[in-house]
Amino acid sequence: MTWKDETDNQIQQQNGYGRLDMSQTSEMGLKPLLPPDDEEFEQGYQQPTSLVMREIIETLLLTFFIFWLVNSMIGRYRIDGSSMNPTLADGEYLIINNLSYYLDEPQRGDIIVFQHPNNDLNLIKRVIGLPGDTVVVAHDEVIVNGVVLNEPYIREEPTYSGNWEVPADHYFVLGDNRNNSSDSHQWSYLPAENIIGKAEVIYWPPQEWVIVPHHLFNLQVQATSDG
Repeated sequence: MTWKDETDNQIQQQNGYGRLDMSQTSEMGLKPLLPPDDEEFEQGYQQPTSLVMREIIETLLLTFFIFWLVNSMIGRYRIDGSSMNPTLADGEYLIINNLSYYLDEPQRGDIIVFQHPNNDLNLIKRVIGLPGDTVVVAHDEVIVNGVVLNEPYIREEPTYSGNWEVPADHYFVLGDNRNNSSDSHQWSYLPAENIIGKAEVIYWPPQEWVIVPHHLFNLQVQATSDG
């Protein structure tokens, strides 16, 4: 028997044929690894009630803040009536940009939502005259500062007539359905402070989804081409 065979034989005799005696582990400073008790495990990882409630409250506050922020930036408006035909139809729903005129001034041709100067109704019309403009409606035409507007979006030419000088901080607005619209030709000028926002998107019904068609008037270019 070689030296190696004698050594292997001694190890087997001492350790029970190569197996570690678990009864001796405590004497050696070792403890067997046992699975944790299920109840103790759950109790050890259970979050305190106060922490859970704080997380719920923080989530609710964040949700309300986002809801408030979105509703401050945009509004939803339902078209009620035919005053903006054919551009906008009765029953359509629009998204309104409430921040547009915090950053810029309304322009001729913009379609805007505003509060009626004489009551609590919200209306939607097109801006025709800016502060300081002279607006004349005559001979089936709308004339601003001496320039006849090219208006391909109206339903029909206006059958009424009048002359208006738009004061400071006010606007002159008309419906695209000129002869069936409650607008500035009836109740005069719109105060700037009554403007709510700019119409951006028709989102309902889905098949009518489209960007609201504003119309930019450049009176100088138009006057040159007419001349």
